[in-house]
Amino acid sequence: MTCKEAERLVMPYIRDELTDEELKEFLEHMESCPGCRDELEIYFTVEVGIRQLDSETGNYNIKGALEAAIEQSRQRIQAIRLIKIARYSVATLSVMALIITVLLQCRIWMQQGLL
Repeated sequence: MTCKEAERLVMPYIRDELTDEELKEFLEHMESCPGCRDELEIYFTVEVGIRQLDSETGNYNIKGALEAAIEQSRQRIQAIRLIKIARYSVATLSVMALIITVLLQCRIWMQQGLL
């Protein structure tokens, strides 16, 4: 992901509007690009600060809120990855069970002289 693409995704990230794939690429870029990370911090501070003023809630640790949001995003990506692994594992085990069932049935038919 280029810096220009990452900058375009800052506001959708803050508003939680990114797809899972966009989120993954965005977080990877933010970890490796200090300039874009600074840009994210600025926009996050302004957006969250305005929201807090509008709702009259006072969490003044906006940098901590950003770190918490990034950590939550990382956990979301990790959970999605684990779900994909589990899905592939179940599919693989299902196919293996089907193959074993067919082989055992063929063995039974061979013993009965049907094959």
